[in-house]
Amino acid sequence: MGDFHAEMTEGYGFDGPTIGLGRPFVDPAAPVTDVEVRIPLGLLNRHGLIAGATGTGKTKTLQLLAEQIAAAGTPVFAADMKGDLAGIGAPGEANDRVTARNTELAHAWTPGAASVELLSLSGDTGVPLRATVASFGPILLSKVLSLNETQESSLALVFRYCDDRKLPLLELEDLRTVLAYLAGPGKDELEMLGGLSKATVGVIQRKVTELEADGGDAFFGEPELDLRDLLRTTPGGRGVISVLHLVDVAARPALFSTFLMWVLAELFETLPEVGDPDKPTLVFFLDEAHLLFADATKAFRDSVAQTVRLIRSKGVGVFFVTQLPTDLPDEVLAQLGHRVQHAVRAFTPKDAKALRQVVQTYPVTDHYALDETLQSLGVGEALVTALNPRGVPTPVCATRIYPPASRMGPLTPEERAAMIALSSLRPRYAMPVDRESAMEILTAKLNDDREREEAAREAARPAPRREPARRPKSDDDLLGGIGDLVNSRVAQQVTREVVRGLFGLLKRRR
Repeated sequence: MGDFHAEMTEGYGFDGPTIGLGRPFVDPAAPVTDVEVRIPLGLLNRHGLIAGATGTGKTKTLQLLAEQIAAAGTPVFAADMKGDLAGIGAPGEANDRVTARNTELAHAWTPGAASVELLSLSGDTGVPLRATVASFGPILLSKVLSLNETQESSLALVFRYCDDRKLPLLELEDLRTVLAYLAGPGKDELEMLGGLSKATVGVIQRKVTELEADGGDAFFGEPELDLRDLLRTTPGGRGVISVLHLVDVAARPALFSTFLMWVLAELFETLPEVGDPDKPTLVFFLDEAHLLFADATKAFRDSVAQTVRLIRSKGVGVFFVTQLPTDLPDEVLAQLGHRVQHAVRAFTPKDAKALRQVVQTYPVTDHYALDETLQSLGVGEALVTALNPRGVPTPVCATRIYPPASRMGPLTPEERAAMIALSSLRPRYAMPVDRESAMEILTAKLNDDREREEAAREAARPAPRREPARRPKSDDDLLGGIGDLVNSRVAQQVTREVVRGLFGLLKRRR
């Protein structure tokens, strides 16, 4: 125990602003209360992982980190998958379990609420967030639509066409209109770029229709989210925590997981380089991270890995929240310097294999049999290692996590409604904006084309032949006509027949 205490004291005894997680222990009944397991505030942009089986305390760990990061003056963006994370906007309650844990950990606990902005993709449970189809781009949109690589390349061709022709893709209806045009009247316009297969267009159109039915029609459009609204602080200097409520779109996991990735990609494009600041510009918690990579194409995985690797220099820290580290690609996992691993349950051979893989991602330690420790951790306990101020991993230690200062449960419907009503963002984002986009432009073009074709057909149609006008006949003309009739052969034949008839009649009378 003496060696363990000394190692923990040295490993976590660094100076400077930090985020406290809890107390280390070897014996669960005797946590080391004079050593705090913590993460340097200035190194949160080195990214992190919060993992563990369902019900082991991942959300509460996220909550604990988020409220401390915000208190230090850094804004936070977090996804709320179950609807309980919004409780971070209300003060916690001191019950027997909270009191017992704080006493056990010698932790000075004071209930407190964070400054929270409630957001929603559907607009039903928070300020509505929207993004345009064009800003999503073909790679991220292909992920949402579950397209294969061939279909993804075709969609990229459509985006390029719209860029070249100045056709704004704002809503899903715009995309459907462009696809229909390029598969029909405009199919020749893409021949030099390779063209589009009618079958591929049909698949993409069906996928777009499905996405509309799942709520994508409400999400894609304008006004688009201004990312500066995620970087706000209060007048007192505390960071605002933007909580994205996702319970109401749980049926479309690809949409919300990819939206989170879109936010990161947009942040990378817009934020300036800051290197390694004293505190991060923003800390981003990406919950249910495994959904982001399920059935993802190579282009998508490469895009995520590149964004995560480079966004560090913009001062943005990303924490992936999932069940197992193996849910993430190796190229992403390799960039996560801070690890908070809650309990792993190994009930099947597949679980046992995953457990062995998790153990291999941690530094060697003499104090734990990591495979056994990971299975024996209780709720609110985790195996932790982080980067110290020199960028060196801290010693691995089992840690009993502090209780959050905010409420560990959902807001009431009344509390949520009151927060949304008071939101400073609501007036800007509540009502959708409908401006001219690809659908209107192409519809007008097709109408103009039809009118020109009709005019051309009308001009090419031959004019009807006209009979010369007849002048009124004079008396002389009439007399001449009668003379002609009398002298005609028909008239003469009729005369002969009449004469014969008369002679016959006279003979019978005699």
